[in-house]
Amino acid sequence: MGKIKGKADKITGKTKEELGSATGDKSMEMKGKAKKVKGHAEDTASDAAAKMRRMADKDH
Repeated sequence: MGKIKGKADKITGKTKEELGSATGDKSMEMKGKAKKVKGHAEDTASDAAAKMRRMADKDH
């Protein structure tokens, strides 16, 4: 679930960032950048959780 949410946040963020840049709306541009960062964080957290689960499975 985290991977899908992360990708969605990155896409939404990039769209907002580009739209804000094109229209000169700095607030929207910054919100888009923040959403992209959130998406990257979701991806990283999801990857880390998956790695921890694989490591735990190997121990059993």
